[in-house]
Amino acid sequence: MGETLRSYEEINEKIREGKAVVMTAEEVIDLVAEKGLERTAREVDVVTTGTFGAMCSSGLMFNIGHTKPRMKIAEAYLNGVLTYGGLAAVDLYLGATQVAKDDPLNKVHPGEFKYGGGHVIQDLVAGKDILLEASSYGTDDYPRKKLSTWINIRDLNQIYLFNPRNAYQNYNVAVNCSDKMIYTYLGLLLPHLGNAGFSSAGQLSPLLNDPYYRTIGVGTKIFLGGGEGYVAWQGTQHDPSGARNERGIPKGGAGTLAVIGDLKEMSPDWLWGLSLRGYGCSLAVGLGIPIPILDEEMLYFCSIRDEEIEAPVVDYSNAYPNGTGEVLGYVNYGDLRKGRITVQGKEIPTASISSYVRAREIAEILKKWIAEDQFTLTVPVLALPGKESGVRFRNLPERPYSNGQNGMRR
Repeated sequence: MGETLRSYEEINEKIREGKAVVMTAEEVIDLVAEKGLERTAREVDVVTTGTFGAMCSSGLMFNIGHTKPRMKIAEAYLNGVLTYGGLAAVDLYLGATQVAKDDPLNKVHPGEFKYGGGHVIQDLVAGKDILLEASSYGTDDYPRKKLSTWINIRDLNQIYLFNPRNAYQNYNVAVNCSDKMIYTYLGLLLPHLGNAGFSSAGQLSPLLNDPYYRTIGVGTKIFLGGGEGYVAWQGTQHDPSGARNERGIPKGGAGTLAVIGDLKEMSPDWLWGLSLRGYGCSLAVGLGIPIPILDEEMLYFCSIRDEEIEAPVVDYSNAYPNGTGEVLGYVNYGDLRKGRITVQGKEIPTASISSYVRAREIAEILKKWIAEDQFTLTVPVLALPGKESGVRFRNLPERPYSNGQNGMRR
């Protein structure tokens, strides 16, 4: 790690005094090239990161308050989108990828959806009225069985974004080796390696600037959806066990974050409902994390360039439906952003479903907040599991049922 240059407390004191030197992860690359690692590390206090793209494992926890007479909600819909009610009486959870039950697009084009949970979240944060339809089986203390009403974010007791898996550290580059066109969450893929889809902010992405989770952990304060949020836990499918390059960058998905924040403080500019053809619905989430430059090693990690970050190329016509996960090779984000890569000797065009421009904007906003003493740093209360932890994501093993007729175990 080298010599400790500053602590969280010292950085926060400089923020309060208006003396902190803050740069985005993009800006600091050129400064390190100009002045060198040691000198830059002594000058820069904080590096800001950002990412903006589809984050399917996202959702909303909210409480509507009690009705008269009281009701224990068993099933509910928001603007026709199923909302989970298997909690306390009026606590509900809305998933970003849940699709509307009577989606008009699906009626014309089966499998296509115009509206889903992500759109409800965007409409809620935009202050729109939302139709709530709920039902219950009724009990002595919760006798009401039906409810139909309009709700608004202003009237809800609590409403917060709770996303189980956001900000993948790295991710696949999707291609299609089959002879037919396929639709995926990384976009339309043309046959015979006709194109490639990817989704990452690369050199601006939070976990790629802290590859070993030295400063990002449970309790880290972040930019989330245009407001403040926190890292709540390791994300689902967090798997730091895979191979890494000499800069510590994982050659696969690796780390993920579970994050939480008050929706009432967020903005529809940074939470977008998405419709992905042939896949369904999702939510684009804006997320940014400040990284304290505690020592030279942290700056070394934060000066990573797109050209030094490689992502695996995966054939989605085979690997995804069949679960093989075969990697065809690796390409770097510098080439991906230039618009063309070479896979198996063939040069193909690339397209990103995440926005590098908006990721840059998030890093700039976070930089401004810190410079103006609107945002201080938090010390993690618990480290995320690292490569040495033994944590590894495993898929569900196949276990045949004992009764082949109806699938029921005896």
